[in-house]
Amino acid sequence: MLGLGTWHMAEDARRRDDELTALRLGLDLGLAVVDTAEMYGDGDAETLVGEAIHGRRDDVFLVSKVLPSNAEADATVRACEGSLRRLGTDRLDLYLLHWLGPTPLEETLDGFATLVDQGKIRHWGVSNLDHDGMAELVAIAGGDAVATDQVLYNLSRRGIEWDLLPWCQDRGLPLMAYSPIEQGRLLDHPALRAVAERHDASPAQVALAWVLRHDGVLTVPKAGTPEHVRENCGALELQLTDEDLGELDVAFPPPTGPQALEML
Repeated sequence: MLGLGTWHMAEDARRRDDELTALRLGLDLGLAVVDTAEMYGDGDAETLVGEAIHGRRDDVFLVSKVLPSNAEADATVRACEGSLRRLGTDRLDLYLLHWLGPTPLEETLDGFATLVDQGKIRHWGVSNLDHDGMAELVAIAGGDAVATDQVLYNLSRRGIEWDLLPWCQDRGLPLMAYSPIEQGRLLDHPALRAVAERHDASPAQVALAWVLRHDGVLTVPKAGTPEHVRENCGALELQLTDEDLGELDVAFPPPTGPQALEML
């Protein structure tokens, strides 16, 4: 339930070797889900991933995303083909609509259906759709084939717990959480540090373990160095106690009503 994110990778050539090593180490450690997007680095992140997975494509559950500006049926197919070229592969395991734009969902689903028929994607899903958006999606013909919703979720962004997360869990629909440590902004919070000290863990590991405690929730933090990958893997061994969760609820209260879906 822990994968490898690539947002903000391939933006600095000086970090490229570390990023390649980190991605390859993650695969060695069993973090098979690699999440990228045509938007990340204007395609450069996909190129980086393609280099990292060269020769071991079958070890990877590969995820990419189409921009809403490419969400019309034919444009979705062309965008996917561009992603496949950059990734150096003939297929994606999962292809997501990055966020909802002006194009009707029916149009994008037509593009996804074509890609499935052509064997270029195995599954499709969405990103940044709220509860109402998901309900609208599954009411469309073929919409119930959606494989996941990827959304912002971490200790400081808990709005999905009110409606979207239970809705997905009731349907057995996996949810992918991005920015599980709020791009590092959570790490100095006293409550997080206190829990980490009790477990001889890092604040990042606590934040990741908190997200991963839910059934059916996968998270894809970016880790640009091998050390960061190993640290993230440590979260899989961390079991938070009821006391830990209670303290974190006080510091980061759960929602008491519906909230607008947050995005980064």
